[in-house]
Amino acid sequence: MTRPMLFALLALSLLSTAAIAGDGFWQTPTIAGAGRIHPMPQAAYQPDRHATYKVVFSLSKAGEKPGAVSPSLDHVARAINLYVSAGVPLSHLKFVAIAAGAATPIVLNDVQYRKKYGVANPNLALIAQLRKAGVDVAACAQAVAEHDFQYDWVDPRVTVALSGLTTVINLQQQGYALMPL
Repeated sequence: MTRPMLFALLALSLLSTAAIAGDGFWQTPTIAGAGRIHPMPQAAYQPDRHATYKVVFSLSKAGEKPGAVSPSLDHVARAINLYVSAGVPLSHLKFVAIAAGAATPIVLNDVQYRKKYGVANPNLALIAQLRKAGVDVAACAQAVAEHDFQYDWVDPRVTVALSGLTTVINLQQQGYALMPL
């Protein structure tokens, strides 16, 4: 195969990939603009549309840069989009997302986040959407203290929990599955 032919094939494959991506391949059906999914109704292990799903997400990552959304928080959005896309009603999703460790700054209100990082908190819009979808987004009070943050710096849409440790244990005893992110 000649070099020009190889480049033409490569360009064609990149164009077709871009066309697929821009043609509804990736979707965010419930949490707009976050947690993108590719629906697969024929795939194995589909959720039971009639079941209730109880999950505690242990959030451990902030965005790579202060202006980037936490990938852990984005995965919570992905879980919602996947379940709803598979036909599970939002009312059947009992999700709690607890931020601790490196993820703790994602729960700061915009004023405090700007003071610390010089940019708006990119996580707040996603937190608002998750709350609207019924997710209890929480912060570990111990991690807030360890980061030398004041409790009133936590965004009002975020629940301040005693700790990530006790939250996970309490919820697991109530039948929640743990999803570390």
